[in-house]
Order: sequence, then C-alpha cells, then structure tokens
Amino acid sequence: MASRCVASALSPPLHSFAARISIASLGWFSCSPKTRPEPLSITRSFSDVALSASRKPLAKSLKVRSVATPAEGVAVFDDMVSGTERKYYMLGGKGGVGKTSCAASLAVKFANSGHPTLVVSTDPAHSLSDSFAQDLAGGTLVPVEGPDAPLFALEINPENAREEFRSAAQRNGGTGVKDFMDSMGLGMLAEQLGELKLGELLDTPPPGLDEAIAISKVMQFLESQEYRMFTRIVFDTAPTGHTLRLLSLPDFLDASIGKILKLKQKIASATSAIKSVFGQEETQQDAADKLEHLRERMIKVRELFRDTDSTEFVIVTIPTVMAVSESSRLHASLKKENVPVKRLIVNQILPPSTSDCKFCAMKRKDQMRALDIIQGDPELSHLTLIQAPLVDMEIRGVPALRFLGDIIWK
Repeated sequence: MASRCVASALSPPLHSFAARISIASLGWFSCSPKTRPEPLSITRSFSDVALSASRKPLAKSLKVRSVATPAEGVAVFDDMVSGTERKYYMLGGKGGVGKTSCAASLAVKFANSGHPTLVVSTDPAHSLSDSFAQDLAGGTLVPVEGPDAPLFALEINPENAREEFRSAAQRNGGTGVKDFMDSMGLGMLAEQLGELKLGELLDTPPPGLDEAIAISKVMQFLESQEYRMFTRIVFDTAPTGHTLRLLSLPDFLDASIGKILKLKQKIASATSAIKSVFGQEETQQDAADKLEHLRERMIKVRELFRDTDSTEFVIVTIPTVMAVSESSRLHASLKKENVPVKRLIVNQILPPSTSDCKFCAMKRKDQMRALDIIQGDPELSHLTLIQAPLVDMEIRGVPALRFLGDIIWK
C-alpha cells in the first residue's frame, strides 16, 4: 500500500541535505499514508505497550507501526516450537545488526507458545536489560515479567566470575594449584611462584575468559537441576569473533587437557619411585581424574554445539554489502566447526519508496543489492531467508518484543 515518507523534523531548506545524512538519522523520518487509512496491514495499536515496561508513563497511547512489509510467507516457527525436548538456539552475527532484539523476541515467542524459556546473553556488553526494559544484571536467573509461560533471563557477568576465579585461586593459599603442581613433582616451583605474589595479574582477565565463563554456564545447563525446567534456551551471543572463540573453545580445551594428561603420565612414569616414597600417588590420581572429568564435560559441550537435533545457530545480519560479507565468512567458519545453521535473518529492511525521498530510495536500492548478493552467495543462498522489517519505534519491553516476534518468527 502506498505511503509517503516525510521529514518530520526538517525544514524545507534542509530537505535536500537529508539524502546525505547517515542511517542513524532514520529516526527523523516517519511514514504516513497519503490518502488511505493505514500504510501496512500489519499495523496494530499498542495502547498498553511499555506503560508497564518503560520507567515513565506515556501521556498518550503508543502505536507501533512497521515501516516495511514482513517476509513473504516464510514459515519458520512451526518446527522451532514443536516438541518438548530441550532445544538451544544461538543468534549471532556482526555487531549492531539487532541480535539482541531478535533473540529476545524469539524467547518471548517461545514462552507465549507454552515453553519454559531461558534467554542468555554471552555478550560482555549486555543489552538484554535494555530490550526487556527490566534490570537483568547480576549474573543470576531473573524472571521476565509479561509472557504467558515462564521466561527467565541471564546476563553472564564476567566481573563476578573473575572475582570467583580470583577467590578460588587464592583460597587456602592457592592450595588447589599447589596440590596439582605437587602431583606433578613441581611443588617447589609452586612455592617459588607463590613467593613472587603474582595475584595482581588476576586483576586483568586473561583472553578468552568471557568465552570460558559462557562454556561453564552451558555445562551447568546440561548438568544442574536448576535449569532442568527449561525446554528452550536462547543465546544472545557476542559479535562474530567472540562467538567463534566460544564455539571453538571446547575443541581447544579438549586438546589441551589431552596434552597435559599425556605429559603428566610421562612425568609420573619417570618419577614414580620418588613419588611412592612421599606417598603422592593418590593426589596425582585425583588431579588426573579431575582433568579427565573436565575433558569429558568439554566433549559434551562440543557435541551439544554440533547436534543438529537440539542446537541451531541463527545468523543475523542487515542488508549491507559489508554485513553480508561478514555473514558469509561467519557461516563458513560455523560449517568448519560443524555447527548447524538453517536460517538467516536480514534485519532492518526498508519498504519500496513511492515518494520523493531520495535518501530512502538510495538506501532501498543498496539493500536490494545486498539481498541479491545473498542469493548468489554459496555460503548463504541455501539458508532459509527471513526478512525482518525496519520499524518506526524502538523495540523495548515485552509487548513490543511480542509484536516484533509475530513479524519475524512466523
């Protein structure tokens, strides 16, 4: 249906300048019908939207209107919602493409379809709290207010985890580390390192700590009774580089632990006579057992990431050539890690322009070119394409997320 795009905050002399401003300025534009009552069939009124979610009540009713048509009849949600066995959905892609909004809307959709759902943010720069308009910080399970079925959110807090890491390392004078090094015949070296007082190094988290913490949470999801109730777990992942490290970490740890165990066996066989005198065989075996147990847990996580029946990675992108190129590389990397990918969400798509808005027409042309690239890309062309529209308001709070979810997850 035809609509007219007008600059609501620009004077006529500035109108020609609008074509040169950045995409961030789209907030200055609103689309209104020229002669017909509503521009799109998916327009719906939300008089109650965000009155409970926002911190300040609105003086007038809030109306959410899509500025672009939704995907054309792509049924994606039926198989996602079917079955009561637990399933994991990981949403990832380039920074700033709307991963959090898509993940949060999917979680709300699952909850409203009867699934007890957990949505987890593994991105150190958390924005789940902003999406739900609710404080979810603290690194613990927080119930989300609004959905029909139980919905909980968890923002993994690297600061808290780092403190736990430091406390564990310093507890009892670091005896855990010393016992392990004792078992390898390196107790004297442990004492010397302790005298150097290197604890301040822990003030700076080592590279990969965020991913290691996320892996530990995944292990809890698999093993802890606390998480047994959830039949759907949605991950709002960090930008591409962090996510790939997260997915490759189980392989890395498995290989590393294997090397440590082999080295330990060689040291043990070379020094078994000395160790038997000091009665350290039991400590050595305990340490080896703990490492082997950790290795088994890493294998479980790796298998989970690659299980096509229980796990799916959904790539989220926007219709720009740069974002599509990164998404293509991401899928190639995921395929190398044997992580199952079925769907590609292209977010923030503009409608066809029927007005004299040159800026809108130029952006639409660029977006169509990006969509054409997807159709011809060997990494992306076979994925189920979900076109998500650009909407004319900020998606914030459960009612708005429900609205977005009804458009994307059909």
